[in-house]
Amino acid sequence: MAPLFQDRTQAGRKLAMALGRFKASHPLILALPRGGVPVAYEVARALAADMDLLLVRKIGAPGHEEVALGAVIDGASPQLVLNEDLVRDLAPSPNYIRAQMHRELEELERRRRTYIGDKAAKAMTGRCVIVIDDGIATGATISAALRGVRKNHPLRLILAVPVAPREVVERLRDECHEIVCLATPDPFIAVGLHYARFDQTTDEEVIMLLRQAELDAQQRHSRQAG
Repeated sequence: MAPLFQDRTQAGRKLAMALGRFKASHPLILALPRGGVPVAYEVARALAADMDLLLVRKIGAPGHEEVALGAVIDGASPQLVLNEDLVRDLAPSPNYIRAQMHRELEELERRRRTYIGDKAAKAMTGRCVIVIDDGIATGATISAALRGVRKNHPLRLILAVPVAPREVVERLRDECHEIVCLATPDPFIAVGLHYARFDQTTDEEVIMLLRQAELDAQQRHSRQAG
């Protein structure tokens, strides 16, 4: 099976072409690190859009950390998203959930500082927001991310990815206003199989691309002011 994309940069450029109609709405591009950042950067550059990170941390069940009770999603207004069915079945104490939420929020803040220093997260309320990753496998993380973004009341919420399983895309349609997915191959197997090059994105690459996105935004604002 021939790969669909050479690398994340090419996938981002192809995705940007599919998202060109959103340029006039001055969207906010939110990248899931780390792999989503190179894809999102190409979209932000093509759409002359602001770019930020969307960090997600899972809250595990007591004694079974691999079972996700919910997730904490960062941003200008961080959000807690719970799996209500699991919470009802496992009945963890409110103190447990509160303590885990604060712990994961601290980790999100630490990671955000690592990537962008002390810059505040960009507000989502009232904006067209496009959430981007390099692909989707199960959809669990992206589902929590979308629900967290929705709690920030964006004007419009779009999920955009180069590749994902068709059944996962269909399951996620209720989580946002629109999904833009370039390919839904069958069999899907794994995201990385659809890229010729799928090296791990490093922290250094994330930092470099975020700095470049910020520089791009400053140059745009300077041209507009002039």
